[in-house]
Amino acid sequence: MSTSPVIDVADLHVTYGDFTAVKDLSFQVGQGELYALLGTNGAGKTSSLEVVEGHRPAASGAVRIFGQSPMDRRAVRPRMGIMLQESGFSADLTVRESVGLVGSLSGRLDDVDRLLDVSGLTRRADTRVAQLSGGEKRRLDFATTIYGGPDLVILDEPTTGLDIQSRDALWDAVERLREDGATIVLTTHYLEEAQERADRIGLMHEGTLRREGTVTELTESLPSVITFTLPPGAPEPPLVGALNGAFHVETFRLQEDLHRLLGWADDSGVELRELAAGPTRLDDVFRTLDAA
Repeated sequence: MSTSPVIDVADLHVTYGDFTAVKDLSFQVGQGELYALLGTNGAGKTSSLEVVEGHRPAASGAVRIFGQSPMDRRAVRPRMGIMLQESGFSADLTVRESVGLVGSLSGRLDDVDRLLDVSGLTRRADTRVAQLSGGEKRRLDFATTIYGGPDLVILDEPTTGLDIQSRDALWDAVERLREDGATIVLTTHYLEEAQERADRIGLMHEGTLRREGTVTELTESLPSVITFTLPPGAPEPPLVGALNGAFHVETFRLQEDLHRLLGWADDSGVELRELAAGPTRLDDVFRTLDAA
């Protein structure tokens, strides 16, 4: 396996006239990695990925894909599969024709029937695109993206409009791509998908990369929370932190403090009402981007 990054972005700037959409963006994605690039609306994710995909030139900075410029489409594009938010298939073509046509443009070889099976579209193979539901069109997007087993797959909101079974099937297919050595870049508004699937996550806000790391690294930067209420007349608990009549305790020692609280409640014969405790989640980190 190569030690060189599949994607290497250094000091990237993207501008639209006088407006700077992306500023000083730097990140790398290694071979076989699933990297999630997330951010608030207007954070610059799409502009950044358009440069990575070779769809837009950078105002300044350096971007290399497989060690090549993404604008060198002859060298880079045959190794990439890109799932855009909307692909714009011809309404008059059938599903089978669409997969075959778009796949042939990739320069890779594959079996259309295999891809229809992977994307759950076998029964819709002879259906015209105009007759597909939104979720079926999304599965068609995926089928054309993974045609020929690209080395780099970029997924932009891949599960929008999909039911639970279709989502599971898509992620199973992504995992098989990774087992074959493919590198995956994901953008999504479903933060739970990124938290569960990504090896590393980059969080963008207002055109800059504010935080980057594994889920554990990102969530450990914020305290966990314990919340509960007490019956009237109960003694003061060992953990302090009242909020709107309830107790709201922030801690970096969740297991230790929860054990302490439960022991106190048992010894005092006190019922901990509405008790909830849990580690910090990715959405908690996301909410702090304004202050990062």
